[in-house]
Amino acid sequence: MTRLGYVTIDTPDIAKARVFYAGLFGWTFDEAGSLSTYLHVAGSDPAFGIVRGEQKAYGNLYFRVENVHSACERVNALGGHAAIPAESASGLSVVVSDDQGVTFGLWQPATGY
Repeated sequence: MTRLGYVTIDTPDIAKARVFYAGLFGWTFDEAGSLSTYLHVAGSDPAFGIVRGEQKAYGNLYFRVENVHSACERVNALGGHAAIPAESASGLSVVVSDDQGVTFGLWQPATGY
């Protein structure tokens, strides 16, 4: 089976992305592995980073969170936008955008997922 090796999130402004995602998820960044146009997220699994570039159309990334409603409140407080979470058999999920309009998903898994 081929496993996902690395993911990047495109953003127009690296400095703003650093503040937003550190505030939302508590992410820290590997400064030795980062550049002015790229941030490597420290301790991520799978490994991923944030790169300066134009937004691209591709499948949604969903980040697993403990409480989707609290995460949505943090998104809004950080200048992003959160829609109303939807419930499904797999849990609560919502598509949100950061303060630069980059979209991604949040997922609070149901028991057993």
